[in-house]
Amino acid sequence: MRATDDLKTEHGAVKRMLRVLEAASDRLSAGERVSPELFEDAIDFIRNFADRCHHGKEEELLFPALEKAGISRSGGPIGVMLSEHAEGRQFVQSMAAALEGYRKGDPESPKALAQAAKGYAALLAGHIYKEDNILFPMGDRVLSPEADAELVEGFERIESDRIGPGVHERYHEMIDRLEAEMGTAKPA
Repeated sequence: MRATDDLKTEHGAVKRMLRVLEAASDRLSAGERVSPELFEDAIDFIRNFADRCHHGKEEELLFPALEKAGISRSGGPIGVMLSEHAEGRQFVQSMAAALEGYRKGDPESPKALAQAAKGYAALLAGHIYKEDNILFPMGDRVLSPEADAELVEGFERIESDRIGPGVHERYHEMIDRLEAEMGTAKPA
């Protein structure tokens, strides 16, 4: 398995969470109540699985390896990905702030929460598409088998150090639960 295959697999979990967020945001926008815990779980998943672990693998290992192999950061796809990671973090901060207001009953918070969640989901959907279809294939062409093997090992270390054993499974169970709650599970 190539290093980028690991990242693509993780993208699958992120896309499932994005569908949950979109459905929850649609319900909020329609004036329905959605449990604050759903958004709390989504923010936890995004901050820890998607950002600390997944984006950590990209920012700390993959992107530097791609630069070393000749793919430009400035004005190139790596720079775009880094910019989108930062933009995603801003959406998550907005979601967290709006969630606090939502918990307190602030009447403006559902709209702000839905907008931030939809903005994040739209950003990440496009981001994942670009990585899976443009950046990762470029990387697969330029990375040597040795560099790829080093990335795979490094990814395992990041996963172990950042989120620990069994956490991927816990997040997948959480996504299963949230999909069932929101009706977004895709048939097997």
